[in-house]
Amino acid sequence: MSAQPGAKKAIQGIYNAEDRDHAEAAIKTFAKLYGAKFPKAVKKITDDQDQLLAFYDFPAEHWIHLRTTNPIESTFSTVRLRTKVTRGAGSRTAALAMVFKLVESAQQGWRAVNAPHLVALVRAGARFERGVLVEREQCTAA
Repeated sequence: MSAQPGAKKAIQGIYNAEDRDHAEAAIKTFAKLYGAKFPKAVKKITDDQDQLLAFYDFPAEHWIHLRTTNPIESTFSTVRLRTKVTRGAGSRTAALAMVFKLVESAQQGWRAVNAPHLVALVRAGARFERGVLVEREQCTAA
């Protein structure tokens, strides 16, 4: 019996954990269970743990968007499909115009960001812990 389905489920448990603490615990469990069979995968996950779990430092409402690469993949799959069909037909400028129009058309079907009001806070550098906004402490003059 292959360990791969179990390993895949364990990895999903890491990035679907309810918060960073649970994700870190899931990484430790993954390393114990699969370190011997998949040492390269365990090393990659443990070495890059901070980057892997960075989305927990953003609003919880945005986690669903940050956990996936699907928006990138689906956008470029549309472009890739059309450019393969028309390969060699036209100039570089025409190809760029076609790609632009394909992406522009594809964006009409894109899902809006959850809690868009929090995007401005993120861009302004607001800090989030466990998906919740951390209020700055006010300094009081003596």
